Amino acid sequence: MDGLLLALFLVATFLGGFVSGFSGFAMGIVVSGIWLHIITPVQTAALIAGYGLLTQGYGILKLRHALRWQNIWPLVLGTAIGIPVGVMLLARIDPSQVRTGVGVLLVLYAVYGLARPAFKPIRIGTAADIVIGFFNGLLGGLTGLGGVISTISCQLRGWSKDVQRAVFQPVLFAAFVIISISQAVTGAFTPETLKLYAFGFPFMLAGIWSGFKLYGKIDDETFRKVVLVLLLFAGVSLVVPAVIW
Repeated sequence: MDGLLLALFLVATFLGGFVSGFSGFAMGIVVSGIWLHIITPVQTAALIAGYGLLTQGYGILKLRHALRWQNIWPLVLGTAIGIPVGVMLLARIDPSQVRTGVGVLLVLYAVYGLARPAFKPIRIGTAADIVIGFFNGLLGGLTGLGGVISTISCQLRGWSKDVQRAVFQPVLFAAFVIISISQAVTGAFTPETLKLYAFGFPFMLAGIWSGFKLYGKIDDETFRKVVLVLLLFAGVSLVVPAVIW
């Protein structure tokens, strides 16, 4: 990789860390838009998973005061079950149709949420959370977006921004652990990929730190809108490739 491409890689890495530090998710959406033009899809997926452990681990550490394990474990359990099911389904269904359908739903949800006041909080029980976690993992296995459904479910409950992140970030961390183990087994972490990870590590960390600093200055309503905007981008990212190809 020449100097210019490496610079682009590092800028994208910093921006991905910044967005994750600020919102708690969406690092993969940000970095893939640049990384896929300069490194392989396998390297991109491996680095997103590897850096995902860093971004989510940092967020969990910073928000440990808000952790409520009774809210976390059902989503984690469901996600852990759903991811391998989603991966297996990839060989049996057309993933492009799934991506398009989910993308359209995300766009509609985000636009609706941005156009109206915050939703009235809803109560969700443990059994329902396990089911939500399952579909969260299922979507992750099918599309790579392993935290979208859990993020939406946290938002619908009307929790504060700290409580939301203290739930969906551990769920994302668990998802990245499972994905990273799967990738390690398949040999995705090559010496070249590990070298890129090492180069980008300080830039990712700097981005997370900067984003988290800004996060501390916003209120709950601003955070709600930021999450909706990022979900909108996530939906568009799923729909646009299907339109192009």
